[in-house]
Amino acid sequence: MEDSTRLGYCVVAASFVAFQFCFSAASPQLSLSLCPGYSALPPVKRSEWNSRCVSTVHAMVVGLFCLYILWYDDAVNANPIWGEPRLVKLNVAITCGYLLYDLLLLIRYWRTLGDSLFVCHHLAALYAYGYVLSRGVLPYFANFRLLSELSTPFVNLRWFLDTVGWPRSSWLALANGLAMTMVFFVVRIAVIPSYYAQVFAWYGTPEYGRLGLSVQLAWIGPSLALEVLNVVWMYRITRGFYRAFCQPKPHKTA
Repeated sequence: MEDSTRLGYCVVAASFVAFQFCFSAASPQLSLSLCPGYSALPPVKRSEWNSRCVSTVHAMVVGLFCLYILWYDDAVNANPIWGEPRLVKLNVAITCGYLLYDLLLLIRYWRTLGDSLFVCHHLAALYAYGYVLSRGVLPYFANFRLLSELSTPFVNLRWFLDTVGWPRSSWLALANGLAMTMVFFVVRIAVIPSYYAQVFAWYGTPEYGRLGLSVQLAWIGPSLALEVLNVVWMYRITRGFYRAFCQPKPHKTA
């Protein structure tokens, strides 16, 4: 096993432990000190609150790292299939640790947090990212996929506002809803043509052939599955925003 691969698995383990610590210790303490309403939440809501705090931290770390790689990592951008994957492997390792932590959390709190779509998403991502960690292939496409995490903080903020009692008709909720809808569309839906333009540009090349059938299937199969999930989530978000912003509010009679 190469040193970089061994280091990647160590980062996965460290990431898993770090996110578990954030869920169990860091988030409860910070939430108690920063948000008075947190202490009044029932245990089930507190668990989801802590889970979404961890999710937000992961999204911000990984999403900003993705932007840096996309803008400044010339080796990855020059050869999306076999470019130098060192930084991408580090980012993917952080995400794999988070996905493993979140899968165990979903299983533990399945009655309240369980969602089959999230399980499918996590398993498909872990399957594809495993090849990035073990063989260092497809760094550009792996990094491109992780850009979708930039929409997560807005999704979580909507839940936080609902939980502490902010009405969805308030200016903050509407502003976040608009930002969430726009960012989600940009990083998950609008990028689909660009992503598959790169796929078709490298399809059939010698670099593509070197991947082997198993990696090719791990690349294309989960990608298509994630597109379906993103379209479903985009529909849900758009419908929710329309209900909150566009539908007329009923007026109370005197």
